[in-house]
Amino acid sequence: MAEANFVPPAQLSKNLVNVGVAKANLTPVKMIVLGILAGVFIGFAAHLATTVATGWTIGGTAALFGLKKFFVGAVFSCGLMLVIIPGSELWTGNNLMGVALLEKKITIGQMMKNWVLVYLGNLIGSIFLAWIIARSSGLLDGAVGATAIKIASGKVSAQISGIGHNYGYFFRAIGCNWLVCLAVMMALASKDIAGKVLGIFFPIMAFVTSGFEHAIANMYFIPAGIFAKAFPAAATASGLEAGALANLNWVSMWTQNLITVTLGNLVGGTILTAGVYWFLYVKGSQES
Repeated sequence: MAEANFVPPAQLSKNLVNVGVAKANLTPVKMIVLGILAGVFIGFAAHLATTVATGWTIGGTAALFGLKKFFVGAVFSCGLMLVIIPGSELWTGNNLMGVALLEKKITIGQMMKNWVLVYLGNLIGSIFLAWIIARSSGLLDGAVGATAIKIASGKVSAQISGIGHNYGYFFRAIGCNWLVCLAVMMALASKDIAGKVLGIFFPIMAFVTSGFEHAIANMYFIPAGIFAKAFPAAATASGLEAGALANLNWVSMWTQNLITVTLGNLVGGTILTAGVYWFLYVKGSQES
């Protein structure tokens, strides 16, 4: 009988213990540098998604909404491919360290050290790439910049369809990291590159197309919009009023998005994925 080219769920869940231990034992410098790389990689995908999202109008009216969302999600999936296959540290994926914590193979202090340093690295890498693209490449001085502004402004707007903005974004963030962590698990389950690519593609495409919220992606999207609004051509093309442009700033990035989205991602990744799979497949199956 040929050997399966994937790791079954029970063994995969147990493997997450060793993955979590390895991540906890990285040096602080490696955590930050690998975190910066992941922030840059997700930023590359976010810029690609911004470019693909530009120009979907017919006669000046937005068109093909679902198809546009699908293509944006499809290209954004390359971000996690860059994170997983060459290797780097992404805070949302590292929520799966909860399996090793629940199995008492790492301490909460070790996990929090990784999370804080990787989150910081992701933030630095994302903003750094946004700055390079906005300030040095000229790619956001025009139609793509207008799209970047509209995306960023939407992420810090005050209301979502009659419900509180932060309330809605919290639940969007739960759905996002539930899918992201499943994508990480599917990639780890595969024993070849093609399987890893496919395992990543579908859940990531699904979360973006569905409109869910990812904290690290937003660390690129919102700064890119903030930088792009400095270009008159992009600001004018965005069609946003002065008040909306003023509300897009470094404070609203946190108060209207990142704090809430980070907490929602934490629930989706740590509780609904790491916690559930630990309970189903790891708890009581290994010697402590």
